[in-house]
Amino acid sequence: MTRLIIASNNVNKVKEIKATLMAASIDLVVVSLSDLPEVPDIIEDGATFFKNAKKKAETIAAVYPHDFVLADDSGLTIPALNGEPGVYSARYAGDHDDAANNRKVLEKMEGFDAPTDREAFFTTVMVVAFKGYEELVAEGRVDGFITENWDGKESFGYDPIFYYAPAQKTFAEMTMEEKNAVSHRARALKELILKLPAWLNQ
Repeated sequence: MTRLIIASNNVNKVKEIKATLMAASIDLVVVSLSDLPEVPDIIEDGATFFKNAKKKAETIAAVYPHDFVLADDSGLTIPALNGEPGVYSARYAGDHDDAANNRKVLEKMEGFDAPTDREAFFTTVMVVAFKGYEELVAEGRVDGFITENWDGKESFGYDPIFYYAPAQKTFAEMTMEEKNAVSHRARALKELILKLPAWLNQ
């Protein structure tokens, strides 16, 4: 049976995608990068989330041409900072240093008026690649605001400073279930599931 390779070592991400596929009755064997004997090095140097996701998917698909490959790229965009941190979200102030990234955003936004100048949104772009197929693309977005203060407690990524108005709290203050119900990744995955059956049967 053809596999679906999730281009990630994130156990929770793989688990979420696998469960969503099962719930939608999409019958694919799901594996992650940690299940593969060979994983090529991938430099994420694209100018957009789509380009990075596409590069990851196509690079791995070239090594495993008989498998479908799903890759994604995500990040935070702040219009008042000319779109920063964007594709550099994970390494905005240092490689995967969440606390430093949050501090840098807050420092750059000192004096910015709420709410308009503090608008922000998370984006996830998912790309599925397979030899001979045009890539399948799905996107999810969630809008919010950057808080003016941060209590210093660390959480995942920019969650401590991203305020989601419908819940009246930051992403860090939400339970995993609450966040997963509205997150950019969940929305991208929902769109992907809608498109996937027809794409697989083309």
